Amino acid sequence: MSSQKASALSKPPQRRRGRERVAALLAAGAQVIAEKGYDGATMTEIAARAGASIGSLYQFFPTKAAVADALLEQYMAAVHAHLDGIEAQAATAPLADLAQALCHALVTMRAANPALVVLIENGTIDPAMIATIRRAMRQRVVAILRRRARRMPAAELAAMAAAVLQMMKSAAAMHADATLPGRKAALEELCRMLCGYLQARLD
Repeated sequence: MSSQKASALSKPPQRRRGRERVAALLAAGAQVIAEKGYDGATMTEIAARAGASIGSLYQFFPTKAAVADALLEQYMAAVHAHLDGIEAQAATAPLADLAQALCHALVTMRAANPALVVLIENGTIDPAMIATIRRAMRQRVVAILRRRARRMPAAELAAMAAAVLQMMKSAAAMHADATLPGRKAALEELCRMLCGYLQARLD
């Protein structure tokens, strides 16, 4: 899949009807990829699921990789918007609430977007794109923590953000592990660990 920054759309729609068609195609792509996996998904099935012709799909997305790229852009925009909401409350929220919000952020986004998990774990995404996503996520966590640690040196804040993001990823992985006994209780223990860490570093 491409690592380019430009929109994955080969022909971005200008009219509302076109934007609605693209949204329907992407929703269908997400459903098929979530069900069949990236390799198992076909352009023909995506078009059929959207109730569109294959020509209409190719008009906007010339390849399956373009569909995946557009879905990744869409999902990451949603993740960043979710983190923006956490950042807006970070300066005044109790640390226990902030820890809960951070701990469950990726859990919530993965649950809402099952195709996101498939795409990120697919193994065929351009490593440069994965690196860009990870860097952007660290920057968002830095921005959240900075609300409570404005005087902390940048390098120290970056290291702290990397550690927090790792806990967030662990929470998402733990939540996704259906074989884990007492999964909900274990997740809450992880949230307590994150809360204790934030209290030690930010209070």
